[in-house]
Amino acid sequence: MKNMPLMITCAEFEEFVIGYFEGDLPRRQRLLFEMHLKMCRSCRAYLQAYRRSIELGKSAFRHPDAPVPDDVPEDLVRAILDVQSSGRR
Repeated sequence: MKNMPLMITCAEFEEFVIGYFEGDLPRRQRLLFEMHLKMCRSCRAYLQAYRRSIELGKSAFRHPDAPVPDDVPEDLVRAILDVQSSGRR
């Protein structure tokens, strides 16, 4: 795709993801982003994973007192609790 005129690279695609989700991309960049998305399977998978991460992050805060799901690794839970208790971010 590098040899195609007006085509952005996968690295440029990644740089535009946040702007795309926030609706901040200028029209031309959005069109180039969407054209790349149509042609690049890897970036479609990346965008799908990015969307899913956002959904999971939002759902984690809907019910903060809910129990931690069984499939979350215990060492991850401990690491998060350690950071919270130390006041680091």
